[in-house]
Amino acid sequence: MEGGTEKVEEKNKQAEMTGKQSIRFDEAVHLLCAASIAGKKEGEGPLGDRFDQVFEDPFFGKATWEEAESAMQRAALEKVLEKTGMQEKEIRFLFGGDLLGQLIATSFGVKELGIPLFGLYGACSTCGEALCLAAMTVAGGFADHVAVVTSSHFGGAEKQFRFPLEYGNQRPLSATWTVTGAGAFLLGKRGGKVRIPEVTPGKIVDYGVKDSLNMGACMAPAAADTIEQNLKDLKRKPEDYDRIITGDLGYVGKRLLLELLEEKGIGIKEQHMDCGIEIFDQEKQDTHSGGSGCGCSAVTLAALILPKLVSGEWKRVLFVPTGALLSTVSYNEGQSVPGIAHAVVLEHNETGLQQ
Repeated sequence: MEGGTEKVEEKNKQAEMTGKQSIRFDEAVHLLCAASIAGKKEGEGPLGDRFDQVFEDPFFGKATWEEAESAMQRAALEKVLEKTGMQEKEIRFLFGGDLLGQLIATSFGVKELGIPLFGLYGACSTCGEALCLAAMTVAGGFADHVAVVTSSHFGGAEKQFRFPLEYGNQRPLSATWTVTGAGAFLLGKRGGKVRIPEVTPGKIVDYGVKDSLNMGACMAPAAADTIEQNLKDLKRKPEDYDRIITGDLGYVGKRLLLELLEEKGIGIKEQHMDCGIEIFDQEKQDTHSGGSGCGCSAVTLAALILPKLVSGEWKRVLFVPTGALLSTVSYNEGQSVPGIAHAVVLEHNETGLQQ
């Protein structure tokens, strides 16, 4: 009996709770492959030549914005399978999400792949949420290979959360531009040049902001909270990371994030980047505060961040996708816009073997 107990305890020791919110995996989960699909405007931006595929047609050959987004998700996942030479049946689980009601971009996009699906909604933080859960699933021994996919579409998001494009609504300078794009990732136990040793799931933070056209202000407090907790839990300093990269705070949210952390004695100005700032050229493309959406952090991770980690230019990155948890119902009923942010530690892995 004692020997049996020891075996169970040894088998179950695959991760440990670290600090208040973080999880450290005994054996880091490997990020094996990534793919990025982007729209025309994104292709014209600073990362244009880094995407796997850029579509000139915003409808992607479909009849509606929603169908177009589903097509992007399918294309991103198929690109990952193509790169790895794997088949759908070899993927144990899929964690996916988008911004549309009832996650219809995801459900209609992946329904024919036949992969067991966990549909997730974390607003624009969904990529981080999905990576956290996928890494936990692999680390826990519940799957050898798990896929992640998230997406957004400018036309679909504007129609659902703001105004139809035909209305020609004027956008304030605090507004962000929803990225048309989809990013897909494959996680496994070994064989990747990038690994995930720790994650810090975030909690909802609400400062009472009600302006849906100032998402950066809504999400910055949550990003600050998660970054601070990650540093505390893992006993690290900002300089222990080559970059601390938020999802889509944009120029307005970036300024607020830095101020909030500086008030607590944490300076990340030298390390901080934001996917929403990196993906567009603010002056040439007139995107106001920057990019946003589930696809923003996903395609930037796939096209910009991971290649720098694979090459060894960056050794360790804190990836913190951010989300504004509103709906048309909550907004129209006068509710505030709470924020959330999930942090994923990404490290260069020279050998590609499990560590």
